[in-house]
Amino acid sequence: MAEVINQLVEAMNAHDLDAVVQLFHRDYQSEQPAHPAREFGSSAQVRANWEAMFEGIPNFRAELVRSADDGRTCWTEWHWWGTRTDSQPFDMRGVAIFELQDGLIVGGRLYVEPVERGSNIEQAVEMQSGLRPAD
Repeated sequence: MAEVINQLVEAMNAHDLDAVVQLFHRDYQSEQPAHPAREFGSSAQVRANWEAMFEGIPNFRAELVRSADDGRTCWTEWHWWGTRTDSQPFDMRGVAIFELQDGLIVGGRLYVEPVERGSNIEQAVEMQSGLRPAD
């Protein structure tokens, strides 16, 4: 795994905002293909986002479940969890694909979503297709 990703996990779990931001290029490009309106392009927005996360989820934790990289691209699977200041649980899982250059994260495509508890596979297929799968 890329060293910058190890550093990212450590900084996130230490709630070290400066250390997190220092790992991102100032012109970092973030994409969320399932949520295109959430795209942004600066480390200043990384700072704003993670400042809110660390303040809103004081016990935020990040686990890097799996990763693979080829030196330029690092595929990462994440589990983020904690409890928000309003006592609501925070639990997200997903994949982030990071583009790396000169020891910095220059781009990311995030597919990280809240963990859904409640609907089973039949309900999920019906919600997506309009039809319930046959038993």
